[in-house]
Amino acid sequence: MIFALDEEIAFPDPRLGEPDGLFAVGGDLSTDRLLLAYSYGIFPWYSFRDSDEPMWYCPMDRFVIFPEEIHISHSMRTLINKRRYRLSINEDFDGVISQCSKLRIEHEGAWLGEHIIEAYTELHHQGFAASVEAWDGDRLVGGLYGVSIGNSFFGESMFSLVPSASKLALIHLATVMADNGGRLIDCQFETPHLKSMGGRYIPYSEYLEIIMQPLDGNGNSN
Repeated sequence: MIFALDEEIAFPDPRLGEPDGLFAVGGDLSTDRLLLAYSYGIFPWYSFRDSDEPMWYCPMDRFVIFPEEIHISHSMRTLINKRRYRLSINEDFDGVISQCSKLRIEHEGAWLGEHIIEAYTELHHQGFAASVEAWDGDRLVGGLYGVSIGNSFFGESMFSLVPSASKLALIHLATVMADNGGRLIDCQFETPHLKSMGGRYIPYSEYLEIIMQPLDGNGNSN
């Protein structure tokens, strides 16, 4: 079943949705609606050229990476030890989301258009969206961005201008989260790239239980 949303900041039960996770259409991309959505593992995903309204997804089988389970291959450990690239968090959110959009904007079904960029940039300004960057000197060569709420990071997109830069960013994110009580990285959909780094499926019931656990004052999940 697919529900039509209106101006009210609310969502129906995503368990009633389609097998691919689509369960609602409409509403807006306001900060309040996005924060409510991600609090339940709901995210917008739609081709901005083909749809005037957001389409909302919430798969019942969630593809996630647990930070402490991140897989670092021998080749990646070698690259990390060379320290060729500098890694950072929230140094250039605008640059990361812009590059993620630029590299896919001509693809059929491209979703990272102007309205999405504006919405997530505002989330970043409010402290709920974050970026991880990989630098070669002063040049931004890779990174990722997503929504950060409580103990979880909900990944949205990543890019690489040099081999393995996005992998370095993901490893850095997982390491920082593991050191600070982070519990889960939501990958949204399975890719070979993410599966090779430790991604696996868990049921929505387990997923909800994890993302709803608050962080204590020391940054640890209760």
